[in-house]
Amino acid sequence: MPFLTSPQPRILIAGAGIGGLSTALSLHAAGFVDIHIFEASSQLTTLGVGINVQPSAVLILRNLGLLPKLQETGIETQELNFYSRHGNTILSEPRGVGAGYVVPQFSIHRGEFQMLLLDAVKERIGSDRIHLGHALTGYTQDANSITANFVRRASDQPAENPTMSGTILIAADGINSTARRLLYPKEGPPHFSGRILWRGCVERDPYLTGASMIWAGHANQKFIAYPISGRSARNGKSLVNWIAELRVRDENDPDVTPPPTDWTKKVPKAKFEGPFSEWTCGGLRMKDLIDSTDSVFEFPMCDRDPVDQWSFGRLTLLGDAAHAMYPIGSNGATQAIIDAETLAKCLVENPDDVPGALKAYQEARLPPTAKIVMANRANGPDHVLQLAHERAPEGFANIYDVIPKEELDGIGAAYKAIAGFERDSVNQKAKETEALADRFSKTA
Repeated sequence: MPFLTSPQPRILIAGAGIGGLSTALSLHAAGFVDIHIFEASSQLTTLGVGINVQPSAVLILRNLGLLPKLQETGIETQELNFYSRHGNTILSEPRGVGAGYVVPQFSIHRGEFQMLLLDAVKERIGSDRIHLGHALTGYTQDANSITANFVRRASDQPAENPTMSGTILIAADGINSTARRLLYPKEGPPHFSGRILWRGCVERDPYLTGASMIWAGHANQKFIAYPISGRSARNGKSLVNWIAELRVRDENDPDVTPPPTDWTKKVPKAKFEGPFSEWTCGGLRMKDLIDSTDSVFEFPMCDRDPVDQWSFGRLTLLGDAAHAMYPIGSNGATQAIIDAETLAKCLVENPDDVPGALKAYQEARLPPTAKIVMANRANGPDHVLQLAHERAPEGFANIYDVIPKEELDGIGAAYKAIAGFERDSVNQKAKETEALADRFSKTA
């Protein structure tokens, strides 16, 4: 690890999600050791559903020595298939290594991925540096330090560490970030898309390649499915994560306040399954997936408008606290991991100027993530679904009769450029950094 002058800066991280844990690991790899993570929840478990991690972020995780664990836990995605609501093939493209990347794309259970990162943090930084039951409530700062305040969220009682002072406070506390609310008190709740996601997981026989993603439908009615478990695959099965998406509020409705919901509470399938009862895509019958799933959870699809500033003195935002985006293009976790690497790099390059380092991080990451937020509002790579639906609502035999090949290919290429995972740039960086993972070969 790079040599850093003494004394070490104390770095405080609010949030032990994917963004916060990735940040801790990136900082540690850069030579920082005095790191404390504060998490509002009183315990961390394997809650959640499936997510995807793009090669641009997998490369960062490889360089942190985590690729073997990812390969053990998740699925190396082989292909992405787009279908119309009638099951007509719109596009099938290889992903990850199959697309020529030197590192994979992974589909993985969010909770298991979080635990993978958490275990690495405990091993490398220390279990005593993870403070559960500490919800950020505020902060104060001066020219030399920043002090964060915490309570136990469930009871509003004092936390074990009601305050801690440090050199930097990184707010990775999610779409409902306390730090962001304090910085932007007039912003209000997240921006609701008018669409709700119902999500579940079920183990079944493998379909297609056993590592295939399915995207079907159009902007206002969509179904997504992909396998997420290496353990199931080794047993000859496929743990399929699926998402049923429906518009429930008119797209011209000026009210963008999200409906009240509890994503930890099971919901009845009757709320959404009817419109998908006849859908069959890629060899999967959507009704069979839904009916065979024990627990279904509901998520309003929300994001936040991009803001002009993340870094304020010794405080900065990261991940969903900085750039919450619609889950389109498989990009939320990926962008948080890229944030983490970028922030660590900026701090190494500006060791004597913390506000300057945080500003450099902001300048590097705010513009591209703002573009992704807006691209996802325009359906990102999923726009191919909408085009096919608008031009051939009753189906088609050959997609090129509906969308010319150049137009179809251009949509995906444009999004990859916006999202920062063009193959050549990822592969070049992989070549330049291939020795980094060796730092952790004995501990990962």
